[in-house]
Amino acid sequence: MKDNCYIPSGCSISGMINESGRRFDGSSVIKSIALMHDRGNGLGGGFAAYGVYPRHAEQFAFHMMFDHIEAKEACEEYFKDRFDIVLDEEMPTRAGGAFEEETSGRYGEYGGHPITNPPILWRYFMDVPKSKTSFVSENEYIVKNVMEVNSRIDGAFVASSGKNMGAFKGVGYPEDIGVFYKLDEYKAYIWTAHGRFPTNTPGWWGGAHPFCLLDWSIVHNGEISSYGINKRYLEPHGYKLELRTDTEVIAYLFDLLVRKHNLPMEMAIKALASPFWKDIDRMPEREQRIATAIRQVYGGALLNGPFSVILGHSRGMIGFNDRIKLRPMTCARADDMLYMASEEAAIREIAPDLDRVWSPKAGTPVIGKLSEEVI
Repeated sequence: MKDNCYIPSGCSISGMINESGRRFDGSSVIKSIALMHDRGNGLGGGFAAYGVYPRHAEQFAFHMMFDHIEAKEACEEYFKDRFDIVLDEEMPTRAGGAFEEETSGRYGEYGGHPITNPPILWRYFMDVPKSKTSFVSENEYIVKNVMEVNSRIDGAFVASSGKNMGAFKGVGYPEDIGVFYKLDEYKAYIWTAHGRFPTNTPGWWGGAHPFCLLDWSIVHNGEISSYGINKRYLEPHGYKLELRTDTEVIAYLFDLLVRKHNLPMEMAIKALASPFWKDIDRMPEREQRIATAIRQVYGGALLNGPFSVILGHSRGMIGFNDRIKLRPMTCARADDMLYMASEEAAIREIAPDLDRVWSPKAGTPVIGKLSEEVI
C-alpha cells in the first residue's frame, strides 16, 4: 500500500489460541499483525500473552511503566507495604544495534522503526499476604491496588496484573514493539495483538492496547462512543478510569459483570453488545424475557459505537463485534488452533491451510476455550 493511502476504519487486531494448551513463541502473532501495518500509524502497538510465566504461575505478574525513577521508588514503597515481592527485574528489551539486526527484513517490508523514549519498564512477581485477604478476595485486593497506583502515584502505570500472563505494549508499530520486547523468546498458548491508529485519544505508552486488569486483556478496533455513560456506570463500583482512552471501559466491564456479578460469559457479551429492541421483540418468549432483563439491569454497560474486540483471559479467548458490525473481524480454525483478525490475510499469512474460515455475525461471540487440563 502506498504511503498516502489510509485505512478509514483504522487499527488492527489479531489473536490466536491453541485450545490444547500448546505454547508457541510470539513470532507468528508479530507476523500476523505486521501484515496489517497500514491500518496503524506507529502511535501504538501491543500484545498480551498467556502461559508465559510457568515458573511464577502462582504469583501476580505486574508489568509496570514508570515515567521517572522517583515514580519507581514511590511505587516500590507502596508495594512493600501491601505485597510479598518474590522477584522484580527490568523487562528484557532489544535496543540499538540488536534491534536493527532483528528487525531488518524479518517481517517483509515492515519493521525496523526505532522504539524511542521508552519509560522505565519493570516487572514484579508478587504474592498477596494472607493477612490482607481477611475480608476481600485476592482478586478484589489486586483490583483495588491497581486502581490506587494508576490514580495516585504520579508517573506510574500498571500495564498488566494477572497470573501467568502479561502485556507488552508501547508507542510504535506493533511489529517493532514485538521485537523490542523480545516476544520471539516467549512462549504462550494465547496471543493477542493490536496496531493502533489513535483518533480521539492520545498515543502514549500506557494508552496502547491491550488494556488489562487481572487476567482480562482487551484489544479493540473502533470507537466506544458510550464511554461517558460506561465510565459513570463503572465508577461507583470502585473503578478509576485514568488511562485517557475509551477502550479501558471494556476490560473493567468484563471484570465487573463476570468476576463480580458472576454472569456467564455469553450473557456478559449480551449486556455489552445487546440486541436491538426490535430484535428482542421477535425472540421466543423465554429468550425475550432474558434479553429484556439484561438490557434493563445493565443498560449502563451497553457499548455503543463501531467496534471489534478480542478478549483474552485465563480460560480462553473471545471475539465479538458491535451490534451492526461496523468493524471487520474474520475467524478461522485449523486443528486445535482458533484465529481471529481484522483481515483474513493476517490469518493466512501464518496459517495458509485452514479447516474453516468465517465472518461472525454482529454481536455474536466466537469463543475459544482452553482444555480443562490446562486450566
